[in-house]
Amino acid sequence: MNQAILPAATRLGTVQLNVRDLDAMTRFYQDVLGLRLHSRDAGGSRLGCGGEDLVHLILDPAASEAGRHAKLYHFCLAVQKREDLGWWLRRLLDSGYELQGLVDHRMAEAIYLDDPEGNGIELNWDRPRSEWRPWSEWLAMGNGPLDIPGLLAANEAAGPRPELPQDTRVGHLHLHVGDLAASLAYNQVLGLEKTAEVPGQAIFTSAGGYHHHVAFNVWSGRGVAAQPQGALGLRRASFVVPGDALTPALERLQAAGYPAELGGEGLLTRDPSGHHFLLRAA
Repeated sequence: MNQAILPAATRLGTVQLNVRDLDAMTRFYQDVLGLRLHSRDAGGSRLGCGGEDLVHLILDPAASEAGRHAKLYHFCLAVQKREDLGWWLRRLLDSGYELQGLVDHRMAEAIYLDDPEGNGIELNWDRPRSEWRPWSEWLAMGNGPLDIPGLLAANEAAGPRPELPQDTRVGHLHLHVGDLAASLAYNQVLGLEKTAEVPGQAIFTSAGGYHHHVAFNVWSGRGVAAQPQGALGLRRASFVVPGDALTPALERLQAAGYPAELGGEGLLTRDPSGHHFLLRAA
């Protein structure tokens, strides 16, 4: 294995969000998105689909409004079967919740919406890798409209089910940053490889040839300030990696001058735009 690259088994883990209204946000992730409440206390709620936590809401009444600085663009919750994206779509349509987009990305189908505090969410189903078209073709063709009737029919054919399966996961993270080159340099030291670029606008990176684990764009403005501590929204995102990948990643980050520390939870680090990451052993 190339010690400068994160292993193909790398995946996203729990997304932590700073929230002001814990009750409203918990209700949204439970009642609208259909996640299961794993645990709750005065400080926050942990939600998922019966396995590991997918979303950890952390109460911070003093959290500052997300301004024109680096911040979360969206995070992706992904299902393994197309009928489960149809389940999500049926649930959202029945609830009347406002959707931001219904898109066929060629490699994946996606539903976009915001939670009550403005965090962007993508709900996603990946087509099999054998069916993925080259990024160059996607960039040339652009996105297509989502096949709403097909998704609803797939859900109907699968039959009634009260919740999403346990293998629902966090698929990727997409961030607003101030400098594409600086963010790419950091992600490459972290161990991700560039998979695609919308010139001058956005870059996509991944481990193991996935279409993207982390993307970043300058759509909030080139040169915007780093995300401040205590801002509303993304608090920390995590990667789950093989245990023997932690020390090489720590050494790469420290050698390049990036913040990095190995502790009880795993490897804690921060990108040039102030986004915090945890790499933890699988």
